[in-house]
Amino acid sequence: MSWLTHRTGQEIGRLVRARELSPVEVVEETLRRIEEVNPRLNAFVLVDADGALREARRLEEALSAGEAVGPLAGVPVGVKDLEDAAGLVTSFGSLLYRTNEARADSVQVARLRAAGAIILGKTNTPEFGYTVFTKNRLFGVTRNPWNLERTPGGSSGGSAAAVAAGLVPLATGTDAGGSVRIPAAYCGCFGLKPSLGRIPAGAFPGPHPLLAMHPISVAGPLTRTVADAALFLDCVAGYHPSDPSSLPAPAATYGSILEQRPACLRIAYSPTLGGRRVQREVADRVERAVRVFEELGHRVELWEAGLPDASAAWSGLLNCDFFAQARQALEESPGELSRSLAVILEETRPFGLPDLLDAQRERTELNRALWELFDRYDLLLTPTAPTEAFDAAGPLPDAIDGYPVSLFDFLCFAYPFNFSGHPAASVPAGCTAAGLPTGLQIVGGRHRDDLVLRAARAYEEACPWSGPGLLSV
Repeated sequence: MSWLTHRTGQEIGRLVRARELSPVEVVEETLRRIEEVNPRLNAFVLVDADGALREARRLEEALSAGEAVGPLAGVPVGVKDLEDAAGLVTSFGSLLYRTNEARADSVQVARLRAAGAIILGKTNTPEFGYTVFTKNRLFGVTRNPWNLERTPGGSSGGSAAAVAAGLVPLATGTDAGGSVRIPAAYCGCFGLKPSLGRIPAGAFPGPHPLLAMHPISVAGPLTRTVADAALFLDCVAGYHPSDPSSLPAPAATYGSILEQRPACLRIAYSPTLGGRRVQREVADRVERAVRVFEELGHRVELWEAGLPDASAAWSGLLNCDFFAQARQALEESPGELSRSLAVILEETRPFGLPDLLDAQRERTELNRALWELFDRYDLLLTPTAPTEAFDAAGPLPDAIDGYPVSLFDFLCFAYPFNFSGHPAASVPAGCTAAGLPTGLQIVGGRHRDDLVLRAARAYEEACPWSGPGLLSV
């Protein structure tokens, strides 16, 4: 096992800035670790060894010259293959874009580089990020470091697997319906879906010339610690003209407020979010995790009201933006998009004004329900995903504890907060009898990313997480 496996991004950055650790040494060791482990995981689908070493040498020269460097100095980072990094292919996990070399960094990647991070390469994703497991025709299946027969989840499965296996301490993700949080839960990582607008949507433009018509997807980090996620957010959050709805950076950094422990919070706990199926073992681990918040002195109440089902509206609007992105490429290269996504495009084609109005009504109803919830409570706790990780190559299980389920049942705890824009995070909630991680989701009121991070940090201190996911490969 590499000496870097358990190092956090904070630690690496601090040691590099203090010149106790060479950024070149960090990159060389990271490349060795990837070479050793990645063939079994398939977390990274492109490794830019030459580019990473060049950046490390430039950083070494800057340090030798006494120049100021950023808080992520020398920290190796993986970039999800839905996001642009200059000179690297952004394939979206699709044959349609297998030669799509990015001309520039996304906003997020540019800000990570400016903070001193070193981009190691691209991590795997299902085609266009459209499934809950990570598999595509271009790069194949990504596997979970806790059990190579299981999935790391999707769509940020490559990033989560890379972080959990100790290949990199930080990786980027995107989340339109659980794509950061579900892989975090399945891989025993910390995953943050920030508020809509917290990280500019220009963070993942790809070949898409349009602003999102219905902003739902956000960028967010996958890390092994809450402090690393706060540091990541401090480096990339803040307004950018690429996204007219992006939010200004907060007055105080997330890192600086992290140690301010929240006291006497009013917390709602919903074990099923209105009657959804949850694997018994997962429900048990989540309930134990919820009790930690009671032990920390917070008032936790069972919330039985549930949320309105807005799944059809959420998926309809999401598919409209997918149609806008993929239509031209699909028409130019028919047959190169997977059959299931081609069907989605065709089904989306007739989406019209009446459908849009119906979707907006559902979104309004969901917003009202969450408005009322967060008038009464500071946080909402739920399971992150209803099951432990399933087969790496899929398909999705068709039942949970013998009860039939659909795709939306796997996303039911996650997608509402993409549709509403509320911040949400997944923290590890213990392992099932099969030795697979589970996740507890922490949801905050509108724009309360700070409270979500502080609550997650307090929980992390009370229940430090680590395990064989880092060692099993």
